[in-house]
Amino acid sequence: MRIGFDCTAAVRQGAGIGRWARSLIRALIEQDPENSYTLFYARSRRNDPPPNLPKGPRVTYRPLWLTEKSLNMLWYKIGLPLPVDALAGSADVFHFPDFALPPVRNGATVVTIHDLSFLLVPECADQRLRAHLEKVVPISVREADFVCADSENTRNELTTLLDVEPSRAEVVYGGVDCRFHPVTDPLTLEATRQKYGLLFPFIFFMGTIEPRKNLGRLLQAYTRLRQRGRIPHRLVIAGGLGWLYQDVLRDIDQLAAEQEVVFLGRVPDEDLPALYSLSDLFVFPSLYEGFGLPPLEAMACGKAVICSNTSSLPEVVGDAGVLVSPYDVDALAGAMEQLLDDPEQREMLGQRGIERARRFTWEEAARKTLAIYERLVGA
Repeated sequence: MRIGFDCTAAVRQGAGIGRWARSLIRALIEQDPENSYTLFYARSRRNDPPPNLPKGPRVTYRPLWLTEKSLNMLWYKIGLPLPVDALAGSADVFHFPDFALPPVRNGATVVTIHDLSFLLVPECADQRLRAHLEKVVPISVREADFVCADSENTRNELTTLLDVEPSRAEVVYGGVDCRFHPVTDPLTLEATRQKYGLLFPFIFFMGTIEPRKNLGRLLQAYTRLRQRGRIPHRLVIAGGLGWLYQDVLRDIDQLAAEQEVVFLGRVPDEDLPALYSLSDLFVFPSLYEGFGLPPLEAMACGKAVICSNTSSLPEVVGDAGVLVSPYDVDALAGAMEQLLDDPEQREMLGQRGIERARRFTWEEAARKTLAIYERLVGA
């Protein structure tokens, strides 16, 4: 079987869908000794080097001769039916992991929809991106041969909001990379502490800086605890800038000036296990998630997690964390205070988290994805 995989996000995006796509591609190629893969991606004006993804005799990289912006213009604005297989070569099945299905002349098609936040929390999305997704996603899920969803929550939303037939949609959970585990080596921990200047106990958040992550309410809850003198902890925030980040960044900067909040910006993936491990608590009060990889990574590192009780997050966290309404600042502050005052409960939740995180593997994601390909092709 010849598999074509659009790895534009894997090449272009550092976090989010980029990390998801890179992990799935690696697992597919590692788990599949038989089929051939064409990994195609939009050309960059910066003349980027080939992506840091698996190589091998069954893997071909195919940079397309147009940029991502040009392709989006031709496919989704002008509606030019320029088929992917004319650019990337033929395949038995094509997988598009980033919401949109471009024209395909021959071959079965799979599209992954990570969430429907652009419909359910539209105020949290950039207006142009929201308009693009509102136009493209309904057409993509209607025309694709099969739709993958990151969670049961997203699959249910696809069937109820976009009328996707349940028989054409399946949940393929993401996984947690094996490097995420409790870091106990004192030299590694001290090196990370010194690198980021984290010479104090801290609460940790990791995620893209954008309104959907609900950092404004997290900052309010944290400020209440600090003003009451209840905790010695700083709040450490890591993550790159996303959409509509200006107001959030202003609030972060104000508290950072008071030496209470530390904003690290985007940090290398290899530093994350030690950062999770150094923290006393991980908090993730997102308004909506299609899956929620940061809480899973924190659990794999043995950290107690507080996160929202909405969208897909209860599927990921289960009983291994504390779930609160993302709109209730008092509940969020109370959960943080309770866990910081109770190290035994934090330890218990950390151990539960390690066990639960083992359920989510990229090997299982690759197995389910490959089974979908084979079902479509009849292999």
